Amino acid sequence: MEQFAHGQDIADALGTRLERGASMAHLVVFAVLTRDFGYQSRGLTPPAEEFRFEITGPSGEVWAYGPEDAEQRVSGPAEDFCLLVTRRRHRDDLAVTATGSLADHWLDVAQAYRGPAGPGRQPGQFARVTV
Repeated sequence: MEQFAHGQDIADALGTRLERGASMAHLVVFAVLTRDFGYQSRGLTPPAEEFRFEITGPSGEVWAYGPEDAEQRVSGPAEDFCLLVTRRRHRDDLAVTATGSLADHWLDVAQAYRGPAGPGRQPGQFARVTV
């Protein structure tokens, strides 16, 4: 998580784009396992309902976690998902989607680390950098 997040900070400062690979799967799993951190950091009670995460890796493979029949679902490309959970981009600037009101709220509070959430990013704060 730290390497991804702070690597992105450096790339942003340099105005460059990082090439991402399948190693993002580790951060995706970590974010799924720590789903409740964002709620806890804001003094909110995490929902008891389980979520389904369907995250598409760079190769096109779908990394799926949680019950297949879950009503609350989060999906999108792995890089965007990782940028969301490390709070390096605002959800409006990413192709991560939610189905269900709880999952939609989670996109606002998602963070894969303990501690204060901070102010977060503003929509459009970072321009997309092409390789």
